[in-house]
Amino acid sequence: MRNKGLIIALTAVVTALCAYFLFFTYISRGVQKDAVAYASKGGKLDERQRQHYLDSVWRAPVFGPYTYRDVRASELGLGLDLKGGMHVTLEVSPVEIVRAMSGNSKDVNFNKALAQAQELQKTNPSTPFTALFAQAYRTIAPNDKLARIFANTTNKSRGIDINSPNEKVIAAIDKEEEEAIDRSFNILRTRVDKFGVNQPNIQRVKGTGRIQIELPGVDNPDRVRKLLQGQAKLEFWEVWRTDEFGPYFNQLSEVLTAKEAAEKLNGTAAATPAAATTDTTATAATAAAGDSSSLASQLAKKKPNTATAADSANPQQGNALAKLFTMPGALGSNVRDTARVNALMKSPEVRAVLPANLTFLWGVKPDVIEGQEYLQFYAIRKSREATAPLGGEVVSDARQDYDQGGRPEVSMQMNPSGAKKWQRLTAANIGRQVAIVLDDYVYSAPVVQAEIAGGNSSISGNFSIEEAQDLANVLKAGKLPAPTRIVEEAVVGPSLGQEAINQGLYSSLAGLVLIMIFMAVYYGKAGLVADAALLFNGFLILGVLAQFGTALTLPGIAGLVLTFGMAVDANVLIFERIREELDHGLTVKDAINKGYARAFSAIFDSNVTTMLIAIILGFFGTGPVQNFAITLGIGVLTSFLSAVFVSRLIIEWLTKNKETTSITFSTPISRHLFKGLNFDIVGKRKIAYAVSTIFIIIGFVLMAVQGGPNLGVDFRGGRSYVVDFSKAEVASDVKESLADDFKGAGTEVKTFGAPNRLRITTGYLAEDESVAADEKVQNALLTGLKQYGADNPQIKSTSKVGATIADDIKKTSVLSLGLTLLGIFVYVLFRFEKWQYSMAAVVALFHDALLVIAAYPIARLFGLNYEMDQIFVAAVLTIIGFSMNDTVVIYDRIREYLRENPHLTFAQVVNPALNSTFSRTMITFTTVFLVVIVLYIFGGETLRSFSFAMIVGIIFGTYSSLFIATPIILDTYGRKEARERGTTTSTVITDADAPKLSTTVQ
Repeated sequence: MRNKGLIIALTAVVTALCAYFLFFTYISRGVQKDAVAYASKGGKLDERQRQHYLDSVWRAPVFGPYTYRDVRASELGLGLDLKGGMHVTLEVSPVEIVRAMSGNSKDVNFNKALAQAQELQKTNPSTPFTALFAQAYRTIAPNDKLARIFANTTNKSRGIDINSPNEKVIAAIDKEEEEAIDRSFNILRTRVDKFGVNQPNIQRVKGTGRIQIELPGVDNPDRVRKLLQGQAKLEFWEVWRTDEFGPYFNQLSEVLTAKEAAEKLNGTAAATPAAATTDTTATAATAAAGDSSSLASQLAKKKPNTATAADSANPQQGNALAKLFTMPGALGSNVRDTARVNALMKSPEVRAVLPANLTFLWGVKPDVIEGQEYLQFYAIRKSREATAPLGGEVVSDARQDYDQGGRPEVSMQMNPSGAKKWQRLTAANIGRQVAIVLDDYVYSAPVVQAEIAGGNSSISGNFSIEEAQDLANVLKAGKLPAPTRIVEEAVVGPSLGQEAINQGLYSSLAGLVLIMIFMAVYYGKAGLVADAALLFNGFLILGVLAQFGTALTLPGIAGLVLTFGMAVDANVLIFERIREELDHGLTVKDAINKGYARAFSAIFDSNVTTMLIAIILGFFGTGPVQNFAITLGIGVLTSFLSAVFVSRLIIEWLTKNKETTSITFSTPISRHLFKGLNFDIVGKRKIAYAVSTIFIIIGFVLMAVQGGPNLGVDFRGGRSYVVDFSKAEVASDVKESLADDFKGAGTEVKTFGAPNRLRITTGYLAEDESVAADEKVQNALLTGLKQYGADNPQIKSTSKVGATIADDIKKTSVLSLGLTLLGIFVYVLFRFEKWQYSMAAVVALFHDALLVIAAYPIARLFGLNYEMDQIFVAAVLTIIGFSMNDTVVIYDRIREYLRENPHLTFAQVVNPALNSTFSRTMITFTTVFLVVIVLYIFGGETLRSFSFAMIVGIIFGTYSSLFIATPIILDTYGRKEARERGTTTSTVITDADAPKLSTTVQ
């Protein structure tokens, strides 16, 4: 094997990295077990206590210098469907952006165009709103210019004047919309980070104004909705100087010291005289032991530090506050102590001492000092009305700039009203700080150098370019309110998550064990090598997922299990080639070398086509589909490494320096299986064409009779609920009881995984994506289910998909399928150099997709009612990849025979090629089929539709690679070649001739 040293080094590095990151997962699971033990009393788990424990160690070292936060950032996380939590897709409203840029114009034509564009977007969801607005305005006012509306003081800095053409105005709106989405993203990210959720995930959806947020473990969806949809609140506040609030801290320190002394006296009443002389810290600890809620106990949890900002604020201050305010050089705390500071500031003692116009706010970004993270604490001067002297609505523009020394700064402009207020505020605060506050977090507190007139200001400081850009975004956040609305939502209860973990674990282990047993039984010791490579492959996949911070979800587990099945395919290809070479009389070592060499091209081609599908799914898919694609893509790479290189290293090590070897590539069971096959496969092609056509026609006719495809909520929009009852309920009865409450809207009720669990999906108010509509639909659901008992039912999970995003999902699904077929066409053309190969492959793959779609209404006829959703699309594309693997292997063998026997035609080698690869085809079919059967049985209701599609697809994919893909080439290129050579397509050689073909070219 060439470059063996490089491969060994690469494998060692990848293995070490995977082990490193998976070790963090092990440490994290240990901390979580400790949290459960801490919060469990009498066999019951107190969720708040568990979360309290995790919060307390969030920034504390749990392994060497690594804090629990560091560990969680590097572990293999679990997705919402495995852990419970909330998934939200928000859309930034472009209408408000356009309206704000116009200065809330009352122009009749402008407002008509806005309304018309909103209507057009319902039927054209993928078209940018600005393009629809421009189109509507041209229709309503063909001779008018947009510059008449948008040429104002605010937009002058964007290059818009009264003479600007419509194209320039639209381009400026597009740019502002993109910036507004970025600002919304930054604001939401800050809110999510402050929400206290471990491992939140927030990302922009490419090419849209949408933002996806995942919050694992949240149990208050209403709070999350309010948090995410609330408008950004930008304010400018005056700041107290240290010498002004210092006396209050002095007084507060005395109060706290007196309380500590009282707690010390009460907590040590029965102690010995020696015990009574302990220091303040020990006393507080003693009090804490007796009263965990006492203020002293809170302070005792942190050892006192010296030379703190709190001490320097007032030398008379006692050690009590110094235990928490430990930031060097400023008033602030170590980040891990912020929760205790918040509790302290809310205590009655503090509220009694501090004046009403003094409040404290945290800075938004921590400062790293000597390896520790600190947050600054700002003393804000509140007015009597508790309103800020200046609000963010006055900021007309802000941008990152550079000062005369080339250092990053922020330039800010205000409207005329704001400029006057800003002038008064700066005049009254020369030499003092003014805090810029967004959503109650201080982003900056610059010192006013002089009175600022005219509304143009520059904010300088020790900024990086990124920090200056962030501050500019914060300042602009109050200027253009970009309301967000929830267009997709899913809430998964923790109990459902635990069930999903069990189902995913069982299905993964069962599938893996079945494959390993099959390989050992079929290939003997070589099968055990493949099993070792398979286990190593699973280790690599999990390690790489952890390295990239990708959470493992139920669809991800499906991708993982499926990867196990498809990973075996490479070893099957190699071992079958080795067995062929052994049959031709080669020694074991020569057969191994030749087997690996000859199988490489087929393995490479099949992996490329599968990777192509994973990339397309990852790019166009969202949520579960994207996670499935990531796992599948990683699996393709790791499978290639483990099957082609690692297994070869093991086999070469077993046979090194040995004249004879005990390694076997067959067993008594498999030794003579599939030997001497001579099926006339292409001769049955017309029968296959007819069977496929009839099946597809029956399926689509049934679909029409049934009222169309059974689309999931992903594709049609609406809301779905998983509901648990105390006993089994009849789905049709529940549906009937909900008819009046859902106003006759389309409603589907079906059993979901257990007799007492139903999934209820309704189109009631599907067009209304507001929170009020969510509450109305859920109340209607609960009203309709009242007859089933006061304590039942219980809603275990909810999901919502707006009509707009449902249209987008449908379009991207069709686009994904089209791009996949196009990509495969181009790749096959590149590899096999004849368009007939590409055309036949694409026709066969499209045929597979149609057969799977047709199978759903046929299954529905027999009571198997599965929905077509995003996971179904992932299944169809995976089936295309599986079928393409089969097809590529056969194409590769045909190409090999034609190169080695140039005097023969395509028609003469097609049957031998099909027969010689038949064993590989059936073994791969068997391994993958075993996996999807396990998924179908143990994978749970969530993956039932996916695994059903895979079962059907694997059967038809294997069938089409034999009876459709290759025979189509025979009916196109084969006939043309036969005419050119003066032969007929019926002149075919038998499989008995195939060995002669191979031995002829040895």
